[in-house]
Amino acid sequence: MSCQLPADCLNEIFEYLEEDKPALYSCLLVNRLWCKISIRILWRNIWNFRCSIAYQHRPKVSLKILSTLIACLPDESKKFLNNNGVLIPTPTSEPPLFNYPAFCKFLSIYDIFQIVEVIGEKPYDILNIKTINYLVVNEVIKMFMNQISALKKLIYISTISINSNICFSGANLVDLSELCCSSDINPEFYYQLSQTCHNLHSLAIDFEPKPISNELKELISSQRNLKELSLSAYDGGDWTDILSSLMKHSNTLIKLYLNSDNDNLPLSFIASFSNLQEIEFSFFGGYHFEDFEKLQYVIFPKLQILDISYDCPKPEYVINFLKNNGKNLQECYFGEDSSVLNSIIAEFCPNLKKLFVIFDDDELDILITIFNNCQYLESIKIWCGINFLIEKEVLEIVAKHSSENFCELKLYNLSESELLPEDLKTFFVSWKNRPSKKSLSLIIIKDYNYNSLEINEENMKIINHYKNFGIIKFKTVDFEEEELKYV
Repeated sequence: MSCQLPADCLNEIFEYLEEDKPALYSCLLVNRLWCKISIRILWRNIWNFRCSIAYQHRPKVSLKILSTLIACLPDESKKFLNNNGVLIPTPTSEPPLFNYPAFCKFLSIYDIFQIVEVIGEKPYDILNIKTINYLVVNEVIKMFMNQISALKKLIYISTISINSNICFSGANLVDLSELCCSSDINPEFYYQLSQTCHNLHSLAIDFEPKPISNELKELISSQRNLKELSLSAYDGGDWTDILSSLMKHSNTLIKLYLNSDNDNLPLSFIASFSNLQEIEFSFFGGYHFEDFEKLQYVIFPKLQILDISYDCPKPEYVINFLKNNGKNLQECYFGEDSSVLNSIIAEFCPNLKKLFVIFDDDELDILITIFNNCQYLESIKIWCGINFLIEKEVLEIVAKHSSENFCELKLYNLSESELLPEDLKTFFVSWKNRPSKKSLSLIIIKDYNYNSLEINEENMKIINHYKNFGIIKFKTVDFEEEELKYV
């Protein structure tokens, strides 16, 4: 006698598989019910395929997604595209099994434009390819807007040319909780959004070197519970004009990300957000952002994460900031090589759980001090290679000096790996004999300019041996994939 779990039970189980795409794909083949539940989860955010598929396979996958979307278009849109010479093959002549766009909760106009670009490989005589792309993008967006019952996240940047008055007319954006946008989008879009959308939890704005519309300012002011804010200003962009609109959110905002290539942008406004739990500065250009001077003595009593993964303020400013805020920090990331900053982390940040700093090849003693003083440290990311620490020495220090809480080591090698099987075996034996008996996650961040340790087959034999016994967990990630966590 066969037994079928109720749909709601299957749904709860499959939700845990959201990040395990191979498992979800296998569920598609069991039966129609399993297929429907899996499809709903897979299509919730179809755009994240770029993070899980190798670069060389992405055009093929993009074309499959696009052809599926074309197959789901209403007859009116298909006829319109066909009359304008747009011929995109669909997977089958049969109608789609599901209304795939209705499952989407995340809509990225940028990614729609990216997958539509694959049709540029086809020869077209009637219209130029830019016009064809424009037509397809607009029809696909209209379909999504008509089919999605409750959109949760929208990515809409100005570099994408669409007719927003048509695409978003009648769209249900009341439940929108995340918006990524550009400052120079048609003000009418922001006006419509500000009338209905007041529950954004996360807002990301790319600032263009153009005047900021009052409609965008009104949208910012109209939010009731904004918690996460990301401001990006490159090539002359400036966030100064929206600062007064942000002040309403001084009590609710808990995460702030600032990205720019201009070190003259104001930062003193950050002092108004006393409930911040996470602050990230991503400044590029080789300059010290001077306005950080006004923050060096500000106390953020709830701050847990400080991320300055690229250019860093003057060390004396950061030191004063850590004196006031370091004790509460659980995660700290510094992407600029500074022995001065490295040496004070152990003193002012004793409760860290995650850390990324760059050590020079003569700073082994500082690494030891950090391990000895930061007894709650669970994870560290370290650069190795020429001018940096040596892999073998890092492993020896981790085995000898890390606390019983430590369980994750990330190594990024900026030269050819020199680790030998006996080095790994010695390290794994030492780790196995530790009192804590925690398995170690060893993550190798690969730079395609250099060979990392897994190239050596004997190394992998040693790794797999101790992996099978549960002593370690091992994986490799691309440098770009790892950097996305800090951008």
